[in-house]
Amino acid sequence: MKKDFLHIDDWSTDEILGVLDLATAVKTKLKSREPFAPFKDRTLAMVFAKPSARTRVSFETGFSRMGGHAVYLGPSEVDVGNREPAKDVARVLSGYNDMIMARLFDHAHLLELAQFATVPVINGLTDYNHPCQIMADLLTIKEHRRHLDQIKITYVGDGNNIVHSWLRLATRLPLHFVCACPLNYPPDRSTLELARQGGLSKVDISHDPLAAAKDADVIYTDVWASMGKKHELAERKRHFMGFTVTPEIMAAAKPDALFMHCLPAQRGLEVVDEVIESPASIVFPQAENRMHMQNAIMLKLAGLG
Repeated sequence: MKKDFLHIDDWSTDEILGVLDLATAVKTKLKSREPFAPFKDRTLAMVFAKPSARTRVSFETGFSRMGGHAVYLGPSEVDVGNREPAKDVARVLSGYNDMIMARLFDHAHLLELAQFATVPVINGLTDYNHPCQIMADLLTIKEHRRHLDQIKITYVGDGNNIVHSWLRLATRLPLHFVCACPLNYPPDRSTLELARQGGLSKVDISHDPLAAAKDADVIYTDVWASMGKKHELAERKRHFMGFTVTPEIMAAAKPDALFMHCLPAQRGLEVVDEVIESPASIVFPQAENRMHMQNAIMLKLAGLG
């Protein structure tokens, strides 16, 4: 049976840890310029409803460096769910390619794409979740802390797709996750309950970023208005006052706390320059690790890892 990667909890705890180790090994190979072409004569279709510099470059570069060829399909070429049903796109692309990565707005379109595709489908992001990002985050945290034990992640901002992926991860790895969000911008209720009912992790919702940051190992943030919601930014600025990651919030965390952001950052809104440019910031190693982690994910789905 083909395997897809649509949600971070599609994989067991052991599978997640195994892919982390695989990403480290593949990263070492690429950094040392070892000959490594497991995807020779294979193609990856990259379907973008939402544009992204990091997602396109990381997938295209990673697949290419592993010997394959990636094909970019933008919104004007494949408007999934509008110009063409997802189930039709899935079957057409499956006939041409060995794997599909899709970065879409509607999560239902991704699920339909995976249902009808006969090749592995990877979630490059939807409005609901972003599993590749959180897998890359785990790799980055492990590299800087040397372990993932007893980790407290405090996320400051909108209860968005990043939060949903952390909540689903909380059913696989034991952690303490706190989402510090404005009152009217919480994460999806059913996903929050899924994480809490899993019984593996401690999960909290807070509306006080400073209190939520206490003893955190990682302070994480994202833009206040994601793609597709930029028209709400002026209104959101009113509600998100006090949710900017500042040196004061970092000082409330552990002395060796790390700062993370999935980028792009709107400096001066969700984070100030003093934080994102500080020694605590690991946002650029985090961005690089998108490629290394996605390489490992693709290898696993192809049965090559």
